[in-house]
Amino acid sequence: MCAAVFGDNPIRAKEGESVEFPCDYPSSFQNPRIEWKFTSSQEASLIYFDGKTTVNYQDRAQPYPRGLRLNGLTRKDSGEYTCEVTDTSSGKPSYAEKKTQLVVLVPPSTPVAHVPKSVTIGSPTTLHCAESDASPRPIINWYKNKVLMPEDPKTSPSFLNSTYTIDPTTGDLTFNPVTQADAGDYYCEASNELGRLTSVPVTMETYEKNVGGIVAAVIIVLLLVGLIAFGVWFAYSRGYIGSEYSKKVIYSQPSETRSDKNFQQTSSFVV
Repeated sequence: MCAAVFGDNPIRAKEGESVEFPCDYPSSFQNPRIEWKFTSSQEASLIYFDGKTTVNYQDRAQPYPRGLRLNGLTRKDSGEYTCEVTDTSSGKPSYAEKKTQLVVLVPPSTPVAHVPKSVTIGSPTTLHCAESDASPRPIINWYKNKVLMPEDPKTSPSFLNSTYTIDPTTGDLTFNPVTQADAGDYYCEASNELGRLTSVPVTMETYEKNVGGIVAAVIIVLLLVGLIAFGVWFAYSRGYIGSEYSKKVIYSQPSETRSDKNFQQTSSFVV
């Protein structure tokens, strides 16, 4: 005999509260052997096994014949709880299980809006809203100059000239491209069923590319390169660089060779 029963709706409880998970199995099970397991996107662990509560849950988990009580909930307890029951009283193994999803509710903390101080008109840019505490994941809304930005800018007269998109999963706000009308003060809001908080506003400025200034800068650089090249050429052509400057020495040879034997006094001294 095999039966699997799944919880229709998840259990929702606030952080710090206690919760009970049902463990339903057929009444024909005369000698049930019960195990409790926990799984989430980060971990998988045993809660109750071989008639004992595991070490990690000794202070918080309290099993009973058809259920489990878990005290002092934390945000890490969000996940799936499975009750597995086996029985051999009928002469052959029988199995049943019950799965229950738990969502631990945590209010959002103050989000942080990552907004660039200045962007170039015509280029793309993305604004991010960071919030890491809320459970379940918060809904992110963006405000410009204290006005709520709709998901589709064409539905609001205030944003008809904007070309932004908002990712409904991450809450990222993307401008592609940035226009002059996109300059302003931006902040984001994180909300769930326990509350909502907003970030500090950040001013984003837009500016046009200074094409004339870029061209002038390129021309100046080219002129400087040309002057340096001319200076190097001039110095090389004058012999200031590229070769050692040495003084020329002129040597003259006597017209005829004289020896001591042929020496004749050609002048006399008068005393």
